[in-house]
Amino acid sequence: MSDTESPGFGIYVYGITRDLPGEALKDVKGVSGAPVLLMEQDGLIALGSRVSLSEFGEAALRENLEDIEWLESTARAHHAVVDAALERAATVPLGLVTVYRNEERVRKALRERREEFVGALDRITGRTEWGVKVYADVKRPESASAPAGKEAPSRPGTSYLQRRLVQRNTAEEERRKVLAVAEYIHCQLCDLAVATRLHRPQDPQLSGEQGWMLLNAAYLVDDARVEEFHDAVAHLTRLHPDVRVRLTGPWAPYSFAAEEEPEEEEAWTGP
Repeated sequence: MSDTESPGFGIYVYGITRDLPGEALKDVKGVSGAPVLLMEQDGLIALGSRVSLSEFGEAALRENLEDIEWLESTARAHHAVVDAALERAATVPLGLVTVYRNEERVRKALRERREEFVGALDRITGRTEWGVKVYADVKRPESASAPAGKEAPSRPGTSYLQRRLVQRNTAEEERRKVLAVAEYIHCQLCDLAVATRLHRPQDPQLSGEQGWMLLNAAYLVDDARVEEFHDAVAHLTRLHPDVRVRLTGPWAPYSFAAEEEPEEEEAWTGP
C-alpha cells in the first residue's frame, strides 16, 4: 500500500492538466502545506495533495466549511496551486474541496472523464478568463401611496399622488435605460470572446461596490485578442458614464471548466 493510499488519508485534487513537467510544482505547497502530487493517466495529469480525512473527510468538512478562516486558508492554497500550474500549462481547475479516497480513485476519474477533461483543456488552451461587472446608482421605485402615518391629500389636492407617480415612472425609465446599457456592453464584449458566462449579481457587501449590479459576466478571450478586449472595455466605459464598468482578471478559467453554461439566476434583475 502506497503512502497515498494509507487509511485515514485521501487525495485532494486541484485541477487537471497535461504536458506539465514532473518537477514543475515541486516548490509549491498545497492545502495544509502539503506538497503537490502529479498523477498521470492516459495523457492527463491530476494535481493533488495527500490530506488527512480527519480534516477533509465528509464529517469533518461539514464543520470546517462553516469556519471562515479555514475556508479562506483552503481557498488560497487551492488557487495558488492552480495559478502556479497555469503559468506552465493549460489547467482545468476543479471545485474547492474535491477529495478522492485514494490515488486509484483519481486515476479512475481521469479514465472515465477523459473526454470531458480533454474537451475542457482544448477549450481553454491559449485563452484566459476575464470578468466584467457593471453597476449603476438607481434607486428602487417608490410606492405611489402616501408615507406611513400620513393620509394622502384629499381632492382637489391630488398633486401629491401625481408627483409620486411621476417619480416612480422616472425611476422605472432610469432602470430600463441602464439595463439596456448593460446589455449593450455585454453584447459588444461577446463579439470579442470565444465563450461567455453570466453569473448572478453579487451582494454589495461582497463586491465592495454600492449601487445595483447590472452585469456580472465572465469572458473567455484568446490571448491574441486580450489587448483588443481591454481597449473595448475602456471605450465602453468612456461611452457610458451613467454606469460603472469594472474589469478584473486574468483568472483561472473556473467559469469555463464545464462545456455547458451552468444554470444561473436571471442576470437582468432589479435591486
